[in-house]
Amino acid sequence: MRKTTRRTITAVGAVAVLGAVAAFAVGGPERVRAADGELAAGVSASPFDDGSAAVSRLDPALLAALRAAATDAKAQGIELRVTSGWRSRSYQQRLLDAAVQKHGSLELARRFVNTPEKSAHVSGKAVDVGPTDADDWLNRKGARYGLCQVYANEMWHFELLTTPGGRCPAQLPDAAG
Repeated sequence: MRKTTRRTITAVGAVAVLGAVAAFAVGGPERVRAADGELAAGVSASPFDDGSAAVSRLDPALLAALRAAATDAKAQGIELRVTSGWRSRSYQQRLLDAAVQKHGSLELARRFVNTPEKSAHVSGKAVDVGPTDADDWLNRKGARYGLCQVYANEMWHFELLTTPGGRCPAQLPDAAG
């Protein structure tokens, strides 16, 4: 085989592989939809990351409280990260559908994932934080900022439920209430 032909075949093959990879990345079922508020698996965002829809589309009052808490936590050696924030309705529905698949019924899934109509994430009024030391810190000190853990089974889920320095309401057992 001539050198030129071999190079052409190699180049065409490389373009085909790159095209397939690009098509999967853009349209594949596993792609991250950042515009929907998704963060890649295992990735978190800074509460100051205005480039992330999960952060920037949070309710302004919630975001201000979260940022104040993150600043104070950092001064105490704790890095507070957003593991999930604002979510589009379609992203919330995908999470619910996956939970139904995992748990076998909507009733069981609702203990962990709300419907798009009920989820405070869809309105930007809920944020999930991590890592665990940040959850713990925010559970102990969140009321100073008006941030309260909502569900007993989700130590990472916070909403603005009291005035700064107030008392948080009793936690619900889970997302189903």
